[in-house]
Amino acid sequence: MSDPLEVPVGRAPRAPLTPREQRVQTVCLAVIATVAIAFALWWLRPVLIPFVMALFIALALGMGVDLLAEHTRMPRRVALPLVLLFGVLGLLGIGALVATSVSELAANSAAYREKIAALIDQGMAIAPPALRAQLGGGTEKLREIPVATIGGFLQTVSATVAGLLSNSLIVLVFVFFLMLGADTFSRREQGAWGAIVQRVQAYLAGKLALSGVSAVLVGITFLALDVPLALVWALLTLVLTFIPAVGVTIALLLPLPVLWLDPNVTRTTFVLSLAIPGAIHFVANLLEPKVVGDSLGLHPITIMMALVFWTMLWGPVGALLAAPMTAVIAILLERFEGSRPIAQLLAGQFGAMRKAL
Repeated sequence: MSDPLEVPVGRAPRAPLTPREQRVQTVCLAVIATVAIAFALWWLRPVLIPFVMALFIALALGMGVDLLAEHTRMPRRVALPLVLLFGVLGLLGIGALVATSVSELAANSAAYREKIAALIDQGMAIAPPALRAQLGGGTEKLREIPVATIGGFLQTVSATVAGLLSNSLIVLVFVFFLMLGADTFSRREQGAWGAIVQRVQAYLAGKLALSGVSAVLVGITFLALDVPLALVWALLTLVLTFIPAVGVTIALLLPLPVLWLDPNVTRTTFVLSLAIPGAIHFVANLLEPKVVGDSLGLHPITIMMALVFWTMLWGPVGALLAAPMTAVIAILLERFEGSRPIAQLLAGQFGAMRKAL
């Protein structure tokens, strides 16, 4: 029987890898593992999205349990069900608000169609004669476009709301079972999980405070101006400002089509509905570095790349949770010697990566 360590005849012994080759091999394996994990995250998104949303809601509720127990000296076993009750009532209230708003959109659809038809008539009136002659009887077809477009839009919105409500039930079930171990989401936790809880809760506290004040001010502004769906725009302001960079712009521009189509909205109301929320968001952006700070420990470029990556994988929910999920990954990478340079790169410490290479 031959010796397994014996080098076969005619084959030279393999030279050991140099440190640089080992690093290249490690990088290649990391890239392959990243692609495989990304595919798994995309394939398992029907299960992972509700669970991850429930996890971050549980982190926010755990922060509420800590605050309630510390400031009222209430036992945690009493503070936990109270916070859970308020959380459930809040989600039910949001669901009722969205459902009512969809009904309001459906009720006003006829007025929106008339406004679009009037705009088409105005456009045809100022169109060159050659264009009107070329269209011939196409004006009636153009009038049919708003009916099909608005009808399809309302169907899409209704289906989206139904999907959100069904997913909310799944999220609530996950939140309930996660919160059974409320101490798991306390700032008193140690180790890697403790670092995750502290960093994510610090981020959530700052963003909730700033986004909440902005949403309240936007809601008051829209109610004072008698803007349609004022509370919905305030709710979307609260949610969309969690999306880095582009969320504020989306929250600012989203009400404009409804304002433009509503026949009761004057030009002054339209301008104020854009200018006042724009000023509110501008001030909020100035205050955000002081309120939120560097709680996530991520470089701005990392946050932008994370926004693109998670949006590709999980859509709007990925955009919403891109920053905190990337911060969690960075904390986990920081715990291991081999992946620590990647965590330092995500934090913007580019010198550490140059040394590692």
